Amino acid sequence: MARETTALWLNYNTVLDFSGYGDYVVDSMTASVPRSAAQATPSAPQAAIRPNASTGAAARVSGRSAFAHVRPPLDEYFNSLLTAFGPQHWWPAKTQFEVIVGAILTQNTSWTNVERAIGNLRDAELLSPVAIEAASLQRLERLVRPSGYFRQKARKLKALCAFLRAEFHGSLKRMFETPTILLRQKLLGIWGIGPETADSILLYAGQHAVFVVDTYTKRMLTRHGWIPEKSKYDDIRWMFEKEFPGDVKRFNEFHALIVQTGKQFCVAHDPLCEECPLGRYLEEGR
Repeated sequence: MARETTALWLNYNTVLDFSGYGDYVVDSMTASVPRSAAQATPSAPQAAIRPNASTGAAARVSGRSAFAHVRPPLDEYFNSLLTAFGPQHWWPAKTQFEVIVGAILTQNTSWTNVERAIGNLRDAELLSPVAIEAASLQRLERLVRPSGYFRQKARKLKALCAFLRAEFHGSLKRMFETPTILLRQKLLGIWGIGPETADSILLYAGQHAVFVVDTYTKRMLTRHGWIPEKSKYDDIRWMFEKEFPGDVKRFNEFHALIVQTGKQFCVAHDPLCEECPLGRYLEEGR
């Protein structure tokens, strides 16, 4: 009996989901592919899906694209954003420790509020690990109040300063000489320090080669169809670190450019996709 064949045109980033439908073979225009490798690729834009004769079932096609060998054109994204916005000169701070303080205070607030809080700390001469650890919690809370969640953030600053003293005798130089993987785990063990804050400290204060993933990064890649909404932080981070291994300067600039894009175009509601420098890439990941 002749086998039924269904031909489909598939984008190169389309995933074919064959779970629960028996044995399928995807024929590219030139070769047969086993079920385990049944994904359309850039070299095989057209595929024929042939169901098992005993089942006669039809395969499901999913638009998800978060799998290993198909990635967004991050280099093109970076060049487009750099052309549109120019260098961002981020992170704005006078010292390494000020970068660390800013990374903690910027949690769940705008940078304008962070600047006010840092200004208060500077005026009070509390922009050093020793000074923050010596200050009373109540005074610290009052000074960082403009950044919001001021009670928690005051405790986080004290926790980090205590960690720095206990682990590295108060030396930022010694701390940042620690291998990235080890230091990242240590930072994540501090109360109130999550992955984004830890990576901001590593990248911007310590010049370690890690990429910072934030809300804007997730939003951009989700809207472009490259990742599911509930993608894990480290999976997204690895996309960038795999594309630009060890490139501290690129990680710094790219993250800052994504933040600028998120604030100006890729906003939470009613995004300005047609005006965005990345608007022309919007359909490629879908």
